[in-house]
Amino acid sequence: MRELANTAVIRAPEVAGMFYPDGHNALADTVERCLAAARPDGGVKPKVLVAPHAGYRFSGEIAGTAYAGLRGRGEEITRIVLLGPAHRVAFQGIATTSADAWATPLGTVPVDWEALRAVLHLPGVTVQDAAFAREHSLEVHAPFIQRAFARAAIVPLLVGDAPATLVSQVVEALWGGPETLIVVSSDLSHFHDYDTARKLDAATAANIELLRPDRIDGKGACGHRALAGVLDQARRRDLRATALDVRNSGDTASGKDRVVGYGAFGLEYAESARIGEADRRQLVEAARFGVTFGLKHGRAPGVGIGAGLSPALSAQRAAFVTLMLDGQLRGCIGSVIAHRPLIVDVADNAFKAAFADPRFARLTAEEAERMEVSVSVLSTPRPMSFSDEADLARQTRPDIDGLILSDRVNGRDHRGLFLPSVWSVIPKAEDFVRRLKNKAGLDMAHWSDSLTIQRYTTESFGGSFREIAA
Repeated sequence: MRELANTAVIRAPEVAGMFYPDGHNALADTVERCLAAARPDGGVKPKVLVAPHAGYRFSGEIAGTAYAGLRGRGEEITRIVLLGPAHRVAFQGIATTSADAWATPLGTVPVDWEALRAVLHLPGVTVQDAAFAREHSLEVHAPFIQRAFARAAIVPLLVGDAPATLVSQVVEALWGGPETLIVVSSDLSHFHDYDTARKLDAATAANIELLRPDRIDGKGACGHRALAGVLDQARRRDLRATALDVRNSGDTASGKDRVVGYGAFGLEYAESARIGEADRRQLVEAARFGVTFGLKHGRAPGVGIGAGLSPALSAQRAAFVTLMLDGQLRGCIGSVIAHRPLIVDVADNAFKAAFADPRFARLTAEEAERMEVSVSVLSTPRPMSFSDEADLARQTRPDIDGLILSDRVNGRDHRGLFLPSVWSVIPKAEDFVRRLKNKAGLDMAHWSDSLTIQRYTTESFGGSFREIAA
């Protein structure tokens, strides 16, 4: 950590002794206990965190889950952009402080003024020290940052009445590379009874995983304005969000009549994200279960979500299930847009691939014994911009991109989808695009100004039904 000049302006802690202990040893011990109590994150490698900001007694363990998995990157991450809501002072836009560092009982955290200068020229971003008086939403994160990151400086930004476009613009300017972590400070629902809060927070968690800030308001998350801009950038940059821990004060402290909800979320680049081996095996087993249940009962299974399910399996994800028999396609059905937990999507789509793919007869028990299954987990589709077909082909990345084509011709909607696995049989981008048009029911030479293309990536894995059953 860099040395501070003797003339540096230090922001004194405002909520020590209230939201967290005001003694060095007590605070260090408390933060370490919160980090040690972290729930398994499944190996998520976040570029963005969402973490709560209540007193440590209430939300410390959930914040610990957010930060614990990043301790192994403590030397790599040197800049942490902190965005959170203003609780005490109403103002327009986004505010930062004039301080060169923030103090806690653990020491000081430097402020990255080089980064701040990159956004202070933007209309609506100003220095407003008064907005930080008695404000806790960013300060409560500082001790976690001090314990988890050896050399990190912070970029503290309070989000007032600011449009999502401004927040997104600021986040874009500060995005950086692997040295930069974005942290959104937000609690979830406030002051409902326990059961109502669980339902509301589950809906908010799902919308964060779906990258749908338009469905989240101040009733669902007090940091919704910061979330809106960050989730906009997450969608543009193809990030995948996972709820790591969602609880409320009824779980962590006494009383369930009026609770506050808390959530820890990790957002990572979808293209490099990897589901852990144990969870992959469970998903392939879920696909096998969807098929064997269908063979026995003639209908799709009703898969429930247990309390102990891992974050990766319960996350809102879209998946395709491909069935292969003797090296030949035997069925392929999937979801384009995430709308339910991944393990449910896989089990249901496996059933449909086996028994409802219109290209094939219903799967038999004898075929099922020899079946190979592949599960492809989709990222959130993103629209592409292109001038013509040649430009589209140039932008399309072989072996990486899946494409979704849509067009309306003579009053009829046309739609086609290729998974990235199709590159193995159509290796040239020009042919990939033309064959996709053909799959959508269009002539391969077709082109129109109304034609749209969305790009996505997949994480794919699989196995044989015989090996799974063994």
